[in-house]
Amino acid sequence: MVSAQPFSKIITDENLMETVQHGSRNYPFAFYYEDLSLFDFNCVEWHWHMELEFVYMESGTMTFWIGEKQFVLSEGDGLFINSKILHRFYSSDGAVIPNFVCMPSFIAAQESLIYDKYILPVISSSLEFQVFKREVEWQAKALEVIKQIIAVQEDDFCELATSFLIQKLWLIMYENADIDYEKDKVNNVTSFQARLQIMMQYIHENYTNDISLDDIACYAGISKSTVLNLFRKYLHITPIHYLIHYRLKEAALLLVKTEKKVATISDEAGFHNVDYFCRLFKKHYSLTPTQYRKKHQKKD
Repeated sequence: MVSAQPFSKIITDENLMETVQHGSRNYPFAFYYEDLSLFDFNCVEWHWHMELEFVYMESGTMTFWIGEKQFVLSEGDGLFINSKILHRFYSSDGAVIPNFVCMPSFIAAQESLIYDKYILPVISSSLEFQVFKREVEWQAKALEVIKQIIAVQEDDFCELATSFLIQKLWLIMYENADIDYEKDKVNNVTSFQARLQIMMQYIHENYTNDISLDDIACYAGISKSTVLNLFRKYLHITPIHYLIHYRLKEAALLLVKTEKKVATISDEAGFHNVDYFCRLFKKHYSLTPTQYRKKHQKKD
């Protein structure tokens, strides 16, 4: 029996790739029973991972972003997210979303006929995601299998049942989803995300310094307008606002993990005016830096 793992925080590296290992090397599958109300601001922030992900809406509503696209899911809906696709979840009412992730090799071994014929074409296609609705016959079948996979996680034979059901789910999706391989489109999306990750890494490594839009564009070797377009298209935020939010996040970590003065943390996070820092921090976290420190140090 595999119990659902509690999860209330997404940890990523400088490229927004999730750093948590899901499952194990000999069983690359993990099931999570998540309540978005337990995440900061009811939000699973931007991240991506090598694993395939399937989500079921048990209750509530959830807005999700996949690259430049935005959708709302309601109770009973489902979602598939392809490998290496940047995504974000938010729910104002704290949606409950049981979900599971697995490496593509969990469905079939790499370099096998099944992998080459039925898995590789999907993970190499332009299919970034698939929404499942009960009103569409084949999607309703997929939703039933997703619910079965969730249910068997409490059984003693869950590993074997999960493997069988994942293949069944994959077959339904392979037969019905739009998985045409469009090489140029896939290459363009990959190139754009790579550019975006280069710029984010630059921000993460230099956030303590004064950074301008010109600096970011120069580092990435693209125009300022392209920088703006990529951030707005994939992250729905300007690069300068992304920089400010990253500085605030780093400041929040310093408040909890150190005893440094607020003025020192303000300066180390790239804010060289402590009053401005305190105003931004309270606007973003609805707490002053001192209140935030007291609240989160008590939890630890």
